[in-house]
Amino acid sequence: MTKLKYTLKTDTLFKMLFTKYPKLLKRLVAALLGIKHESIEQFNINNPEISPEELGKKFCRLDINMTVNGQKVDLEVQISDEGNYPERSLFYWAREFSSGIDEGEDYALLPRTIVISILGFDQFPDSKKFHSEFQLLEVTSNEPLTDKMVLHFYELNKLPPLDSTDSGRDLWLKLFNAETEEELAKIEEMGVPVMREAIGAYRHVAASPEFREIERMRSKARHDEAQALKNAERRGEERGIELGIERGIERGIERGIERGIERGIERGIERGIELGIERGIERGAEIEREKWQGVATENEELRAQLAELRAQLGKN
Repeated sequence: MTKLKYTLKTDTLFKMLFTKYPKLLKRLVAALLGIKHESIEQFNINNPEISPEELGKKFCRLDINMTVNGQKVDLEVQISDEGNYPERSLFYWAREFSSGIDEGEDYALLPRTIVISILGFDQFPDSKKFHSEFQLLEVTSNEPLTDKMVLHFYELNKLPPLDSTDSGRDLWLKLFNAETEEELAKIEEMGVPVMREAIGAYRHVAASPEFREIERMRSKARHDEAQALKNAERRGEERGIELGIERGIERGIERGIERGIERGIERGIERGIELGIERGIERGAEIEREKWQGVATENEELRAQLAELRAQLGKN
């Protein structure tokens, strides 16, 4: 297998190819929307340029924004799951929809707005379908609130194997999903003229100096972003360690004080018991001495009385 260095999932190649070959883009959009390309009378690409300044931004979107028969259509390719994609696609839709009229114009003039997302990950893992379409519907009757909101999701990982009966839409998606020269050759062998034309355009753009320079800038921006993130993580880790040490010292002091108080209370109780015993013994001895002193005094008094009686008896 000869792996392709770039595929149609490469955002810079996707954007450059279809803005340079608008007839192919028109055929692609018709297939993804399920309409005949001959029915498209109005077709304009609203953001055909790839700005070098945009390539360096962290959240650079290389989408293709179009006007198709009065409708606004935004085509996105998202390969990695960065989280919250349904919310992001709603945000993209809302931005396009709300920009459809100027201030003061009637809301009725807002155009039908469609976001088409080609995904390289499973957005709906519980579903086996590779195509999901969402609109605003009443939850029980499925009555549409409006037809001006449409979201299409195409999950490339769920595509079935290449087959001779594939529809035009499926062939386009499998072209996006092709990772090797052999897969491209199989699609070419099916003899569908538009697929051969698209593969030829792909090879031409992928080999062009213009694309290579843009991809170099894009890769540099990704590298710089990854390096900046790595540096930020390192600085964050270092600062976290510092704060951890500071907090550890503070907590150690707090625990030391708490333990000191606890130990002081324990020692105080122990010493109190010891002193209590000592004082008890001393007090007991004092009481005992006082008792015997009292007895001795009583004995002296009795002896004195006896002596006095004897003296009286002797006189008589």
